[in-house]
Amino acid sequence: MRNFTIVFFLCLGNFVSHAQGYNIAVQSNYRQGICYLTYYRGKDYVLQDSAAVSNTGLAVFKGSPKLVGGIYSIIFPGKRMSTDVLIDKDQNISIKADTNNLAKIEIKGAPVNDLFKQYQLFVTAKGTQLQKEKLAFAAAKTKADSAQHEAAYQHYNKELNDYREAIIKTKPSAMMAVLLTAMKEPAVPKKKAVTHEDSLANYIYFKDHYWDGVSFMDDRIIRTPFFQPKLETYYREVLSQSADSLIKDIDYKLLLARNSPEMYKYLLNWFTDEYIRPKYMGQDAVFVYLFNQYHSKGLTNWLNEKQVKLITERAFMLMSNLVGEKAANLEFLNTAEKVTPLYDVVAEYTVVVFWDPSCGHCKEELPKIDSIYRASWIKKNVKIYAVLSENNKQLWLDYIKKHKIEDWYNVYQTKEMAAADIKSEKPGFRQLYDVTQTPTIYLLDKEKRIIGKKLTLEQINDLIEVKRNNKN
Repeated sequence: MRNFTIVFFLCLGNFVSHAQGYNIAVQSNYRQGICYLTYYRGKDYVLQDSAAVSNTGLAVFKGSPKLVGGIYSIIFPGKRMSTDVLIDKDQNISIKADTNNLAKIEIKGAPVNDLFKQYQLFVTAKGTQLQKEKLAFAAAKTKADSAQHEAAYQHYNKELNDYREAIIKTKPSAMMAVLLTAMKEPAVPKKKAVTHEDSLANYIYFKDHYWDGVSFMDDRIIRTPFFQPKLETYYREVLSQSADSLIKDIDYKLLLARNSPEMYKYLLNWFTDEYIRPKYMGQDAVFVYLFNQYHSKGLTNWLNEKQVKLITERAFMLMSNLVGEKAANLEFLNTAEKVTPLYDVVAEYTVVVFWDPSCGHCKEELPKIDSIYRASWIKKNVKIYAVLSENNKQLWLDYIKKHKIEDWYNVYQTKEMAAADIKSEKPGFRQLYDVTQTPTIYLLDKEKRIIGKKLTLEQINDLIEVKRNNKN
């Protein structure tokens, strides 16, 4: 059974939809417990409504506004059994379900389910045949047997695909046809890739046809098990992972969905979730873009106050430290109480480290940084600008002396300096560099542009080597 999910990060709850409402009566052979009306969100179920089962076996889901169309699932008491149902415009529905044989479920008031039920019965029968041939192929003793079962498998698979295509062609306006079209696998180019140009052409073809059959103006698509995985694959594996490419594509998808409020909300929420803490360095620029172009302009009024606060605070923590942008200058005091600006450090590369001598992880990492600094970085004109993140001045001085890192640019900010920043409403170094943990490490180039952030020591060293080699 699928995961039963009720809450996720930017869960919208009930979307604003059409007027009127829904009334779904479910008669089953349960005599107590709670029934759940859920909809698909990728692999998970998301709770839409719940209803107590009466002693006559009746559970009624009732509410307003109308439900967004899509594939819904009724989960029976105990959460061990469920049955899918299509919901479209007709939402005064009566369901009779024998949980001992859910294949014989009766649905009245929602004619879209007539074709859906036929499809489920056909797929179930064909799936049994396919599985039988798959097992037989695995157990085959001879080449002839293997060929026989492979041919049978391909035959049944063709029958399944032909059945789906027939629905699409003969009933193109039916909800079932819309869903089958949307769930089809993207077209795979048949041209054999011989040259790099061939491979590139095949990739472009695949990317350009990836969304064939999917309408970003149809809200029903989002409440299905296949749309979210398709979205995840596209943005994580198919599309270039550069921030510029992602932003361009995201803007286009949101433009397509502008007249479909539920699709628009779903997409903007998913994009925000995906890039608020991105998997790849530099993609936080996507989240900052979404904030500047959508969230900050009041185009996400469905979010609650807590969500708005979280998104806003995170955006302000990232705005000043995007990869490719110039790092904010820091003008802190060194161990001799002399102002030592970051921008006064003359180096081919500058490693900026925010650390605390009482931090266990810092105690592990700083000696490693110093080791590679002395073994390799000094001769490559790499310098270290190390910022004390907490108010542990004496402990800081003791550590510097004990570990002999006096040749680093060791700096700290006094309480008075921090208070002056707050009074003048200047952002502090934590916001400027998104310092939420220690150590936090940045790599800057000669012009103090950020070329790496939140990296491990090994990643920093590799990045320096890559940058150096690209210059040669």
